[in-house]
Amino acid sequence: MSTKKSMLTLGMWVGLALLFNIGIYIFMGSEKALSFLGGYVIEQSLSLDNLFLFLLVFEGFSIKPEYQKKVLSYGIWGAIILRFIFVVLGITVVNKFHWMLYIFGLILIISGIKMFKENDKVNDIKDSKLLKFINKIIPVSDKLEGEKFFIRKNKKLYITPLFAVLLLIEFSDIIFAIDSIPAIFSITTDPFIVYTSNIFAILGLRSMYFLLYKLHEKFAYMKYGVACILIFTGIKLLALLFNIHISVVVSLVSIFTILAISLLASVFINNKGKDDEATSYSNIQ
Repeated sequence: MSTKKSMLTLGMWVGLALLFNIGIYIFMGSEKALSFLGGYVIEQSLSLDNLFLFLLVFEGFSIKPEYQKKVLSYGIWGAIILRFIFVVLGITVVNKFHWMLYIFGLILIISGIKMFKENDKVNDIKDSKLLKFINKIIPVSDKLEGEKFFIRKNKKLYITPLFAVLLLIEFSDIIFAIDSIPAIFSITTDPFIVYTSNIFAILGLRSMYFLLYKLHEKFAYMKYGVACILIFTGIKLLALLFNIHISVVVSLVSIFTILAISLLASVFINNKGKDDEATSYSNIQ
């Protein structure tokens, strides 16, 4: 998928989300519309970190872009089902045990701090404990077999590395949902708003991934913006313990500001680094 096509497709999904948001505003009021927008922006921004992980997984297994499309398509459908389960369970738990919001807040802050310290390596992906566990249950073939997920060798069933990658991606989405769902709870616990904002963000993930695939080197500092958003939403949840309520409007402005700063830092620092390299090269010449 070309950069232009990825941008157009992503723009289409964002446009549909905004149209849906307008519909919520008309039929459910401004408060619900703001909550949807807040949940959508949080989910979309937090998904950037998950997409960087997808890049590492695909690079670690040398999966070609044409095969990545199939994995991402299946992954999105899996995520839609998993998110429904997580949203229902999460809201049920919060409604019965309101103090769980404070636990979620603490988890988000810890996750954000850990993200500042993480230094992912492509070589670590193949040593995944999940992959080793899968290999114990059903053997993984030693090479790709086109777009096939399963093959038979000597009357024995094997899963291909492509299917193993799909399982890794689905597992990473489960881990990701542990952060993203509680983050949306800082905006609203309305199940309809939480789930629909999640789904609209997920539907644009494939296009966002291929855009990130082309341009990820230019967005090196976006990860820190995502970490700050996690910490901010965690603080917002913990603030409820002291009867401090941060409005949806303030949350949206804060999140947009964090994203804008991390985006500008990625662009300007990246360009400065290139200029310094060019200057050094010129001096050598």
